[in-house]
Amino acid sequence: MTTTAFGSAEPAVLVLEDGTRFEGAAYGKTGTTLGEVVFTTGMSGYQETLTDPSYAGQIVVMTAPHIGITGVNKTDMESDRIWVSGYVVRDPSRRVSNFRSEGTLDDNLVEDGVVGISGIDTRALTRHIRSAGSMRGGIFSGADYSADAEALVAQVNAGEQMAGLSLSATVSTTENYTLPATTERIGSIAVLDLGVKRATLGYLADQGFDVIVVPQNITPDDLLALKTDAFFFSNGPGDPAAASGQVEVLRAGLRAGLPYFGICFGNQLLGRALGFDTYKLPFGHRGINQPVLDKATGKVEITSQNHGFAVDLPIEGSHESPEGFGQVEVSHYSLNDNVVEGLRCLDIPAFSVQYHPESAAGPHDAHYLFARFREVVLAGKGESK
Repeated sequence: MTTTAFGSAEPAVLVLEDGTRFEGAAYGKTGTTLGEVVFTTGMSGYQETLTDPSYAGQIVVMTAPHIGITGVNKTDMESDRIWVSGYVVRDPSRRVSNFRSEGTLDDNLVEDGVVGISGIDTRALTRHIRSAGSMRGGIFSGADYSADAEALVAQVNAGEQMAGLSLSATVSTTENYTLPATTERIGSIAVLDLGVKRATLGYLADQGFDVIVVPQNITPDDLLALKTDAFFFSNGPGDPAAASGQVEVLRAGLRAGLPYFGICFGNQLLGRALGFDTYKLPFGHRGINQPVLDKATGKVEITSQNHGFAVDLPIEGSHESPEGFGQVEVSHYSLNDNVVEGLRCLDIPAFSVQYHPESAAGPHDAHYLFARFREVVLAGKGESK
């Protein structure tokens, strides 16, 4: 057993594909897990992060040192389960102190089978990833902790690479379901579930849409057969270059003249549907404090993000869509590294952003985008409200 400031736990080790090791204590379920090691910079919102399907396949490192103080509750769940492959924290809270709490994070991790590690220098780990880039890793505790160091590195390097990986089928619904509009109805919208969060669906319903959530493997004909007034592609995990089927569905909707709004993965897929490329970022953008410039207004938005890929376009000027959808411009970009954070089509009713306007968790700077899309749909109907 390992003695920590928070009690006794079995020893654990985090091993990166380059051989770097971080010794700590088991946190959550004891065992072995593999995934892409990434860091997120949010000071709060750990439950929303854990239950965001976009984090499937990833071992998430919290840069905030003290995690778990507010416990967990059903209201803040963004899906039915925890999706991260592994969890890395420095100091797990010794007790829960929040009137909304219905349980502890520790118990939640065990219940959902999430292998984690605590008590490591997460600052040093984050700085390493910022220099070397996100990489495969593994957390080993219990019997596997004592395995030969070289064998553990080999096991990590035998794991899947995020580049080229399709994860949509892992996180998507398998059948259609509908959420009715919660305010005056303006129409219906098809939401392609690539790992959608509950808050997103709620905000679309709040704008007057009957929300029809559809599986990731829907065909172009099935999408058009729904006869919705608009369509939406959600956030989600994986490499957009491995999502050719979803790109074809998106192109079919655009060619049919349906207004389109995409977020996160949906932004990358819009880029590919228009005929542009995407690429993998060195360590991605994750957290609830990412600064983005809205080129139309000159305003800076602080946004919630989780992405490891981006659209490959110059941030200035307009660009002709190679797929025949007219002119396209970058609407938003990151103030940290000039990465594309939004696209706006000038000749068709379509736009997207690379971040999370539903802000669960995070600031509400980008919430206006849902209302903007409502106006786009109404304008297409010759209405205005």
